[in-house]
Order: sequence, then structure tokens, then C-alpha cells
Amino acid sequence: MEKLFALVDCNNFYVSCERLFRPELRNRPVVVLSNNDGCIIARSNEAKALGIDMAAPYFKSKELIRRHQVRVFSSNYALYGNLSHRVMTILQEMEGKVEIYSIDEAFIALPVDSHFDITAYAAQVRERIFQCVGISVSIGIGTTKTLAKIANRIAKKEAAHHGVFIFPSGNHGDKLLTQIEVGDVWGIGRRSTEKLHRHGIITALHLKKADQKWIRRQLTVTGARTVMELNDISCIALDQAVGNRKSVLSSRSFKKPVQSLDELKEAVATYAALASAKLRGQNLVAGALQVFIATNSFATQLTPYANSQMLTLSAPTAHTPTLITLALKGLAIIYREGRGYQKAGVMLTDLCHKECRQQNLFTAPNQDSATLMAALDNINDRWGRNTLHYAAEGISKPWAMRQDFKSPAYTSKWQELPLVHCR
Repeated sequence: MEKLFALVDCNNFYVSCERLFRPELRNRPVVVLSNNDGCIIARSNEAKALGIDMAAPYFKSKELIRRHQVRVFSSNYALYGNLSHRVMTILQEMEGKVEIYSIDEAFIALPVDSHFDITAYAAQVRERIFQCVGISVSIGIGTTKTLAKIANRIAKKEAAHHGVFIFPSGNHGDKLLTQIEVGDVWGIGRRSTEKLHRHGIITALHLKKADQKWIRRQLTVTGARTVMELNDISCIALDQAVGNRKSVLSSRSFKKPVQSLDELKEAVATYAALASAKLRGQNLVAGALQVFIATNSFATQLTPYANSQMLTLSAPTAHTPTLITLALKGLAIIYREGRGYQKAGVMLTDLCHKECRQQNLFTAPNQDSATLMAALDNINDRWGRNTLHYAAEGISKPWAMRQDFKSPAYTSKWQELPLVHCR
């Protein structure tokens, strides 16, 4: 049976997550900041209307934010990830074929049937997600994934469509394509946009009508697929398979430069523990670990310093104590005294599924480690991250990244659940 593609996209997702438990923030300007409260990474429509730029450094926008009483939040990825999972779970309950494209986007496949009211069904999906999670979504529908992306953009920007838009098939959508900049077409990056502009290809319609052979020479097969998709020829299939990860990274910038080796050890141990928990969540084990540290590259007092150390495990593992010990061993090799370090991190590589690991002939496997790690993960999943953690990770963590405006963990910590008072 022929299929249509639908892109379900959460509206102003990070802002919507923050507003979900703070209804007094509706219709008020809200922004969300990146790690260390550095740059603005999400804006409500009201904040956009004030002229607050995306990716603008927070310190440059402070005066504008203060003047208009904009509500500011530090990024709270635990909250955003949890609410994203709830949205995607509802989609998977309603549809058999779902491709989770990002934290706030997913493609679904819909049947083409004269007896099936696609608009009404899309409205039903929107209502179900809003009722169960409280997050508003926009849905764009098209004969290809590229057209579904464009349709979603229209559904989101034009209120008259009530959050759902079906892109017209054939030449009926050409007028709409004239209003789309070629750089806004899915799959067309900045360099490709500059190249297309030099040859007079300014809009999505220009790209649709461009010569296929010329596009293939200039933009390779990826660009040629985009042109075919604009011409209603589906070339990008729904991808439900989760790709095999090549590495797991845990890294943060510090609130302020760190000179103390003890504090650096706490940070590296924390990142090793976070990375190992991610591994176990995907039933993976790592055969190698890389630890790295770096000073501020813009500092003028001392020559910038950055270094890393790769270490190999005797047998692949996701055992947190083993990975912490190895990471601290690597840190001891690359640490230099008298420097203020701005960033550190741990990357686990040489990954494989835990059932396919190659054991070491001369090292007996620790039979109790899997049981211990499962108990640790279950407790932290139930009672909140870091309910149990290793002493090497520290307690006060003065080096932790700046999060001066962080909202509570409304959905993942019992102590921070919203309280309802009845009178």
C-alpha cells in the first residue's frame, strides 16, 4: 500500500517542557540556556518577538532580558529526555512504524486510503499527545520525508492550519516552494546553499526544477535525492533501526577553571560513571577508554594546554569501578600542575553488545559485577540520578557546570515532584 510520511515535531520543545509545570509562564517570554548558562538555545514565541537571537551569548542579551522580564532557565536535559520519551511512546502506541529523528521530532508512515481522513487522524494524534503529556506538537504530511519537513514548517508557522498541514502533491505545491529558501530545505547545508545561490538557485522551487545531473555533480547523491524528494519521488525510507553506536561521550565545561588535581579526579570519575551507565542502558560494553582535559583556549596568561590518553581494557566491560579506575590512571598521565582546566571528559570506544564480548584468556570475568551494576541502575532509575554513586565522584562538586536557573527534576526525583495542596 502507498504511504504518506508525517513529521511530528514538538513546538518550542525545551520551553514547552519548562512551562508544563509552571502554567503562570504561558504567554510570557521564556528562554533556555546551553551548558554553563552560555548561549540561548531555545526561545518562546514571545521571546522571539522581542528580538532575542538564537545562539546569542547570554551575557550579551542580559539587558534585553532584564528590561522585558524574560524568564530564564538553565538546560535541564533529564527533564527534556523524560518528556521526549513519553511523547515517542505515545506515537509508538498509535503507529507501528516510527522513526525517532531527534529529541523532539519523529517520522511516522500513514496509509493512503480514500476512506482514511488523514487530517482528522493527525489532529487526533496531536490531541492524544497534549492530553497525555501536555506538550503541543505540529504535524506536517507529504509524499516524501523532505516534503513532510516543509509541511511541518508551514503547520508550525501558520496558525490557520491548527498544527496540521498536508503538502499538496505534484505541481500544486509549487507556489509554496517559492516561499521556502533553499537553505531551509532538509539536507541542504550552508556550503551547499552558497554554491546554489551562486548558480541562481534561491528557492526550494528552483531546486526542484534544477537539472538532476548537474545537482548530482555539485551536491553528490545526497543533493540528487533531495531534488527527487521535492518531485514527489520518495528516496529516503523510514529508518526504524537504531544504528550501532561507535562511542559514548561524557564531558562538561567547568563553572570556573579547576587547578586542583582532587577536583579534576572527581570530575573525571563522575563522567566515567555517567558514560558507563549510558553503556548499560544500551546493553553495550567498552573495550577502550579515552580521558581528556583542556584549559581555556582563549586564556592569555599561559599557553593553552590540551591532552588526552587512550587506554585499553583487558576485556570489554561496563563495570563502573573498573572504568573509573582506568580513567583516573589516564588523568594522572596527562595532568600538569599550575594550570586552570576549563573542561574534562571521558569517551568509551570499541563498543560491542554485552552478549558478544570477547573475554580475556588470562583474566577471570567478575560474575558479580553485572548484578551489582543492575542493582545500582535500578535504584537510580527509581529514586533519581545519583541516589547511589561512588565516593570518587565527590559530594559538593564545586567544579560542576553553572546552572544558576535550573528547574526541578519534576519527573525523575521524588524530592522534586510538584506538590498539590487541597483546601
